[in-house]
Amino acid sequence: MLIVDQVSKSFASFQALDQVSFEMHSGDIIGLLGKNGAGKTTLMRILTSFIGASSGTVSIDGEDIAKHSLSIRKKIGYLPEKPPLYGDMTVQYYLKFAAEIKDVPKNKQQFQLAKVIQECDLEQVKHKTIATLSKGYKQRVGIAQAIIHEPKLLILDEPTSGLDPMQIQQVLALIKNQRDQRTVLLSTHTLTEIEQVAQRVIMIKSGRIVLDDPLDVLLNSSDANQSQPLTLEQVFINHHQQPSPVSAALTGGK
Repeated sequence: MLIVDQVSKSFASFQALDQVSFEMHSGDIIGLLGKNGAGKTTLMRILTSFIGASSGTVSIDGEDIAKHSLSIRKKIGYLPEKPPLYGDMTVQYYLKFAAEIKDVPKNKQQFQLAKVIQECDLEQVKHKTIATLSKGYKQRVGIAQAIIHEPKLLILDEPTSGLDPMQIQQVLALIKNQRDQRTVLLSTHTLTEIEQVAQRVIMIKSGRIVLDDPLDVLLNSSDANQSQPLTLEQVFINHHQQPSPVSAALTGGK
């Protein structure tokens, strides 16, 4: 479904991504982890064709994103950390607008509109203006616009940021339900959320992938200092206490 091969990205002298490679298959839900500045957002912007890679290739559903960006964008749903919402529109009108700009055929727009309103539990607020909604409902509207055109790949950047515990569980349940319909790449700083929905974890540090493993393997492993299984938080801390790949190379691993 998604193949990222040796992707690098530089901004002047700053190396944001350095030879990143991984694959995702249909139905995968993968958690993308890393500290601020690790390169997660840069990677997601490349995958969504917002920016180009300096080198390397990305293919989605068999198409090279550099050569077929317009057709590939129709296969991607994207929710940035700040959802692209228009506060003065009603939920229903906004989602109809989203369907139109994402080229949902006119004879399918009403069906898709009804489907995402039901799937994202927006029925009771569909006639309300977006500005009056709680943040939890706004996130659901953001997810609804990201899936209204039935994308094969869904990319979510901090989808539960700022939500209360009940809202978080509702959004996570919605994300988990996407597994049967599409492939999901989820970026979040909240590691317990990854444990609830993801099957696999990819961790980026200083622009490089330092971990790519199934979640159950990580959670059932242990280190030399303890006999108990590690938590995802411990895995994250352990990897970020180690020298970065670049630093290790410069110091000869010392």
